[in-house]
Amino acid sequence: MAERKPIESWLTDMDGVLIHEGVPIPGADAFIKKLRETGRPFLVLTNNSIYTARDLHARLARMGLQVPVENIWTSALATAQFLDDQRPGGTAYVIGEAGLTTALHDIGYVLTDHDPDYVVLGETRTYSFEAMTKAVRLINAGARFICTNPDETGPSLEGPLPATGSVAALITKATGKEPYFAGKPNPLMMRTGLNAIGAHSETSAMIGDRMDTDILAGLEAGMQTFLVLTGLTGETGVDRYPYRPSKIVDSIADLVDLVQ
Repeated sequence: MAERKPIESWLTDMDGVLIHEGVPIPGADAFIKKLRETGRPFLVLTNNSIYTARDLHARLARMGLQVPVENIWTSALATAQFLDDQRPGGTAYVIGEAGLTTALHDIGYVLTDHDPDYVVLGETRTYSFEAMTKAVRLINAGARFICTNPDETGPSLEGPLPATGSVAALITKATGKEPYFAGKPNPLMMRTGLNAIGAHSETSAMIGDRMDTDILAGLEAGMQTFLVLTGLTGETGVDRYPYRPSKIVDSIADLVDLVQ
């Protein structure tokens, strides 16, 4: 087996890797600081499409993590990039928050419920029956169905919440149409992110806490993968999957010295 090239660029998930329930995970600040000091290209990724990159920059800064806006890549940005490549200047009916609507506005999309090119489903805490009904009818009328990410549940202080993938399943059941998911584990999100920082998969690594999104996406994009045990997938859960990460570590603190 060919020896892997040295890691020159880093991609890391946010929730479960750098932060947990609004609190930085020990070692996260040292990892980000080392990346910035060495000048290594990096991206902090999230499948959550609620917030803009600027919002996330401010939230992380309040926790003591200094991540520049240009080093944050969300499923909303990946979705917007995909739509801009597919149908520049198109129209969309959107279910989602500012992170998604802002990303679509920024590429010149018109948001409308009148004969849109796409129905775009993202994360929100206020899914309404009326909005889902409209989405179903527009898809049945010919709109293409796009979804920011397939996560079925999301974290909260009170416990798991239904997320985008669960609502997408409801709409699929009502229309018979499967969505195209732009976020992880689609390697498209990883490749567009790598392009954004001028990185190559052969010399890049992906850090994540989920086997089914982070590790799978990194693997399929051709990167080295590191699973941290501070999030959703524990060490005993790895064997449930037919693939493995390149390495399993306790936390992001164990990777600081790998940044050269």
